[in-house]
Amino acid sequence: MITPVLLCGGSGTRLWPLSRKSYPKQFTSLIGEESLFQASARRLVGAGYGAPLVLTGADFRFIATEQLAEAGISDGTVLVEPEGRNTAPAVLAAALILGKTDPEALMLIAPSDHVIPDAAAFRAAVEMGRPVAEAGGLVTFGIAPDRAETGYGWLELSAAPEGGPVPLNRFVEKPDSARAEEMLASGTYLWNAGIFLFSVKAILAAFEKYAPGLIAPVKAAVEGTEADLNFYRIDPSHWGEVEDISIDYAVMEKADNLSVVPFTGSWSDLGGWDAVWREGQPDENGVATAGDAHAIECTDTLLRSETEGLEVIGLGLKDVIVVATSDAVLVADKSRAQDVRKAVDHLKDKGSRQAQEFPFDHRPWGMFETLVLGDRFQVKRITVKPGAALSLQSHVHRSEHWIVVSGTAKVTVDDEVKLLTENQSVYIPLGAVHRMENPGKVPMVLIEVQTGAYLGEDDIIRYEDVYARGQGAKG
Repeated sequence: MITPVLLCGGSGTRLWPLSRKSYPKQFTSLIGEESLFQASARRLVGAGYGAPLVLTGADFRFIATEQLAEAGISDGTVLVEPEGRNTAPAVLAAALILGKTDPEALMLIAPSDHVIPDAAAFRAAVEMGRPVAEAGGLVTFGIAPDRAETGYGWLELSAAPEGGPVPLNRFVEKPDSARAEEMLASGTYLWNAGIFLFSVKAILAAFEKYAPGLIAPVKAAVEGTEADLNFYRIDPSHWGEVEDISIDYAVMEKADNLSVVPFTGSWSDLGGWDAVWREGQPDENGVATAGDAHAIECTDTLLRSETEGLEVIGLGLKDVIVVATSDAVLVADKSRAQDVRKAVDHLKDKGSRQAQEFPFDHRPWGMFETLVLGDRFQVKRITVKPGAALSLQSHVHRSEHWIVVSGTAKVTVDDEVKLLTENQSVYIPLGAVHRMENPGKVPMVLIEVQTGAYLGEDDIIRYEDVYARGQGAKG
């Protein structure tokens, strides 16, 4: 059995404003109905594959679990990293955990934000690499290039690929245009997909040889892992000592037993809006649209409206990217897609919330969206999933009004518990111990009006919480 190890971190700044630190691109539905994470997980299920091991951050643990369940995957394990330390420590932690039960186990390292439409073809490529991995070799997967791409790293092969594994000569950093043209013409270069297959035993030996300094702190952090509901939290005290380094730099660029399996199917890492445009099936004029967006006499343009009812109209545009959310709009020349992070940096320097946060926020019990934020007041739309409950809590600086607009709410205010249905409301005085629950079988929606001197999400004294969150945790 191959264990898929899904890497589920990153901040996704190149796909701002749809992808932000608070909700990165792997959880969004950029291409198709399901999220990139769900598509990645479902790609690696079935005969020959075990339950996935997902590595993600604490803020995303409930999102990952919920999206796995929505994709029909109920047996995955979510390993929570205290903070991002790049791919080498994540891979090493996964290997140490899997090695506790089977040192010979095969593990497939896969980013969770790639687009691979032909899942069967990709699994066939994995099977090509299986004998090499079972024999103790390290396997990576190279994408057959169809253009002189400067946004990807490349792999130089020892010979032209003929369908099976080929020994790797070296990794090549992102090239300039002239060098990319040369590599494309040579026939012995592939794009580096950042996907790897190897046994636990082989990768641990590689870390011992090429990155021994990572082993002690990562091993200590893994040994201190604690169960938290259905998650496993890596020990933060030791994880903080771990070097921030990629698996390529730490191990793969130094290894002498690395083979490349060529993959000729469609693939994209969606590393920018230009990639989304390519994968969005542009029409005969090169125009791709999504949501309430419409193009008039445009060419080679991407138009996306990410908010229902927000109309985006492009008129006479060429080589332009327009992406509109409820609180931010990106307008960029398509050739500058890789520079979108500069917009994020600008907003960070201004202190703008839009740099990293959405007006909506996901929680294990559902989500909320900020509709209006003013001086000493805030209006939210809150959606609570069937059977879910917020923590029993109180606030030091604010009072609240709740108005149910859909479904039924079970509301606790100090010693009083009552049911509210549509058009009914309740007042939560400052300092009152309160909770809302959804006892029904459909989502419950309410409007919350907060008033007070401080409206931050950390103004919480928590008394009970089915999600085991600590004091001051959001929601």
